[in-house]
Amino acid sequence: MDLANCPRCGRLFARHFRDICPNCSADLEKEYEACIEYLRKNKGATITVLSEDTGVSVKQITRFIKEGRISLYNAPNLSYPCEVCGVLIREGNMCDNCRNRLSKDVNNATSRDRNGLGQQKSSGAYIGERLRDRE
Repeated sequence: MDLANCPRCGRLFARHFRDICPNCSADLEKEYEACIEYLRKNKGATITVLSEDTGVSVKQITRFIKEGRISLYNAPNLSYPCEVCGVLIREGNMCDNCRNRLSKDVNNATSRDRNGLGQQKSSGAYIGERLRDRE
C-alpha cells in the first residue's frame, strides 16, 4: 500500500489511482460539476465570470480545460491565461508573442554558443593549449 500526503489538504491517504485524497477528489468533482452546470446555462461566460459565480479558482478551471474535462468548443468566450504573461488564450500553454520570444531567445542562445567557442579560445579559457603552442 502506497501512503502519501494529499497536496491539497495535507491528510495522509492510501494512494491508488489519484494523487489526492478521496475527500479532495470529491470536492474537485463538485467544483467540476458546478462549472459544467454554469457553462450549460451561460455559454458566453468568461473564465473570470465563471470563477466568480461558481467559487472555483481560475487555476482549477484552467486545469479542467487542459485535462480536456471542459471543452472550449461550445464556450466561445472561455479562454485561460498564458503561463508566461497571463494574456488569455484558447490553446497551448503560451500566447503567440511569448512563443515567438522564446524561439527567438533559443535561436540567439544557440548562435551565441556556436560563436562563443572561438571567443573562449582567444579570451584565455584555453590558456594551457596556447602556452603549448608557443613552445
